[in-house]
Amino acid sequence: MSVLKKLLFVCVENSNRSQMSQAFASIHGGAAIEAYSAGSKPSGIVNPKAIAAMKELGYDLGTHDSKSLQEVEQYAPFDAVVTMGCGDACPWIPAKKFIDWQIPDPKHMEPAEFNQVRDLISEKVKQLLTEL
Repeated sequence: MSVLKKLLFVCVENSNRSQMSQAFASIHGGAAIEAYSAGSKPSGIVNPKAIAAMKELGYDLGTHDSKSLQEVEQYAPFDAVVTMGCGDACPWIPAKKFIDWQIPDPKHMEPAEFNQVRDLISEKVKQLLTEL
């Protein structure tokens, strides 16, 4: 029987990259993964572009909320904390492993480019899950 793995995905606004990462961890990891996402400066909303991009894959990101790091620290320690461009703004959170993904912020991208970032995130999450 495998042990549940807890993951935290962090970006600045918690409205695009980290939200999609959390979704893909749930999609690809199923019941073996407990995934969270948060932002160093959360926007308070999930970007409608991210919701639309994930809807194309059959996932409802509209049920997610943009959260701060303080809102998810109660779930620590994590097996891995993955940051995506929050730089020095990310405080230390108890985790076994820290990973930084250099993923462009798709916030202002057109849908085709946005979907390329979405697909990159999906592949990176799959890779991460095989490494845990």
